[in-house]
Amino acid sequence: MCGITGWISYDQDLTAERDTLDAMTATMACRGPDAAGLWTDTHAALGHRRLAVIDIEGGKQPMSVERDGRTALVTTYSGEIYNYRELRAELTARGHAFRTSSDTEVALHAYLEWGEDFTHRLNGMYAFALWDPREQRLLLVRDRMGIKPLYYYPTPDGVLFGSEPKAILAHPAVRPAVDAEGLAELLAFTKTPGHAVYKGMYEVRPGHLVRVGRQGLAEHRYWGLEAREHTDDTDTTVRRVRELLDDIVARQLIADVPLCTLLSGGLDSSAITALAARGLSDAERGPVRSFAVDFVGQTEHFKADALRATPDGPYAHALAEHVGADHQDIVLDTAALMDPAHRYATLAARDLPFGSGESDTSLYLLFKSIRDRSTVALSGESADEVFGGYSWFHDPRATGADTFPWIAVFREVGFTGIRSGGREALLHPEVLAKVDLEAYQAARYREALSEVPHREGDSATERRMREICYLHLTRFVQFLLDRKDRASMAVGLEVRVPFCDHRLVEYVFNTPWSMKTFDGREKSLLRAATRDLLPDAVAQRVKSPYPSTQDRRYNEAIQAELRGLLADGDAPVRPLLDTAAARRAADGAAGDARQPIEMALGLDAWLRRYGVELTL
Repeated sequence: MCGITGWISYDQDLTAERDTLDAMTATMACRGPDAAGLWTDTHAALGHRRLAVIDIEGGKQPMSVERDGRTALVTTYSGEIYNYRELRAELTARGHAFRTSSDTEVALHAYLEWGEDFTHRLNGMYAFALWDPREQRLLLVRDRMGIKPLYYYPTPDGVLFGSEPKAILAHPAVRPAVDAEGLAELLAFTKTPGHAVYKGMYEVRPGHLVRVGRQGLAEHRYWGLEAREHTDDTDTTVRRVRELLDDIVARQLIADVPLCTLLSGGLDSSAITALAARGLSDAERGPVRSFAVDFVGQTEHFKADALRATPDGPYAHALAEHVGADHQDIVLDTAALMDPAHRYATLAARDLPFGSGESDTSLYLLFKSIRDRSTVALSGESADEVFGGYSWFHDPRATGADTFPWIAVFREVGFTGIRSGGREALLHPEVLAKVDLEAYQAARYREALSEVPHREGDSATERRMREICYLHLTRFVQFLLDRKDRASMAVGLEVRVPFCDHRLVEYVFNTPWSMKTFDGREKSLLRAATRDLLPDAVAQRVKSPYPSTQDRRYNEAIQAELRGLLADGDAPVRPLLDTAAARRAADGAAGDARQPIEMALGLDAWLRRYGVELTL
């Protein structure tokens, strides 16, 4: 995994702009701590920071290939192509010669052989740029599910791009500005494909590529979910899911560095850990390492809430013992969660304040601890979106709501499982009127529904559940993938997500909802496909989202911080706040207001650190 950036300018000589490219590339050092590289030509400048995972010595970047003594193609590449060995063999048979053992070089030769159609042959997670010096053309490519981020900023004579907004913001011509629509996107709890919050900046959409030439930019979709007839019966479907998972995990265990799994004790992470344990044992590379996050005293004093019925600890330990994992709990306390350095590192990792507060900070600290022992981690992320695991998939009030189903639920119980008001609850009514969050969410919801592919003859239930699945696979999962990528890459940890393999996503998307719930429960297909690998308690456990600290001292700490902010007449967030509502929240008179307090504190830190210009 790596961090990439670059600058295309058809009106300037970029060989004289190495200092600017250096500054842009330096922002990606967190994503690539092992090496740095620059490549410049008259109208193109590419930067790269490397996290060495495959072909440690040979995979340095930016990487180029030559034809007839001239540079034919250059790339700055981030990600992993899991089928690169098969592609390499096929390309070798077609006459291509390779200098390295890296998947990066395979991507270069694949483009030379098949042109833009090479995207159809890639299996993996990736975001990269390809510069063709002969045609003076750039191609930005992002993987099908949007696992790896890639942003771009059109300029009058070209484009700037980077793995994260910070790379683009490091360019002297770019100012961090956010308008009312950007603030709405920040607060909406749905990640709109292509939207980057910052004015003038965009994100390459999942399954898309962007062509950049002298005539401007053009976007092209090379992959998307399609509605197809599912002809397999239930038993055959379960077998096919297992076959796919066996192949996917085997491919994603390939690494030349230490590897581990993230283990919460839920069905998803337990299935991945068990499959990884078996694969590593068969290859005599075991035992599998696994890690879980916990909070001081939480397992012993756990209190069930609207989203979480059980603590993770006992289930993670049961699975680890069952498969013989080398397991470690990363136990955090409130002091670590409130440490200003940790909170700022979390904000800097995302370039935006999402108001998830300690959930983001704890994820960052979990990954920071894991990085001391491993460079690659396998995660169970996205299984809920693929197989229908969240409680609201099975709640008619949520699935029948005229909005994104998770928004309907979070309005009632909040992201932490305790009702605390929406993230926008402390903002001033005049600010909320300008943002018009409800109208923004409604417009994005209708936009998403208009994309859903349907099959003729589906029942009303099947039709609606196809919509619900599509919304999760194209909107909700993007929020989670982005969160996980930023928190992990902030410490140079590569996180792989086997459940995002496009073959599995396509297959399960087209299985009927009645089959996805054939045993009357959530994630029926996944449970049946991996049941032989799991202890009964783990296999039967009800879905529990990522944990949130229940320590009351955390609430007291953020309330105190909000009181300090309200006492600071120069706090940049003050004009955005409803002062009376903020005071009630700070004094504890508004009940559990954790989520809106987190957003207010995050907005203030963001405005201070990034110098954001709000144009509402």
